[in-house]
Amino acid sequence: MFDVIILAFALSMDAFAVSIGLGAKKYQAMAHIAFRAGLFFGCFQALMPLIGYLGGKGLLGWVDSYTSWIAFGLLVLIGGKMVYEGLSEGIEEVIQNISNKVLLLLAIATSIDAMAAGFSLILLPFSPLLACVIIGVVTFAMSFVGVYIGKYGGTWLEGKAEVLGGIVLVLIGFRILFL
Repeated sequence: MFDVIILAFALSMDAFAVSIGLGAKKYQAMAHIAFRAGLFFGCFQALMPLIGYLGGKGLLGWVDSYTSWIAFGLLVLIGGKMVYEGLSEGIEEVIQNISNKVLLLLAIATSIDAMAAGFSLILLPFSPLLACVIIGVVTFAMSFVGVYIGKYGGTWLEGKAEVLGGIVLVLIGFRILFL
């Protein structure tokens, strides 16, 4: 269970960083924006690993002896990408209006990595459905809180959150491979 919670926090860092950016815009209805951001990001972060898990489960017969290496490779790639994006400045666009369409696009963009990470759920001795629910709930909470952190603390934490999440995913990849 500890692995799933750590994975959930690591996967939620993209959504957390974007939520901080949304909160930094200082819109009037912060509670409404925080709830919507949490709902969109949480639902997609829960759904995408499930899709990755089901896809990986279908491939399991063909790649059974390589699953640890595949999970390791995917987590290191995803983690490395998150570290790179966290260290790069000026990537994110300025969002003027936080519509449902914008939140949907942001939710999809931040959860694509979670689909690849869902493949690693095959290797965990834990219910994949429950793991996806935990990932969704953690992402909801992190996104909700992220909006308020952005409102009061500015955006200095955005990149740091992504870097931390990326490092954790890389470490999980090494743990899967060697332990």
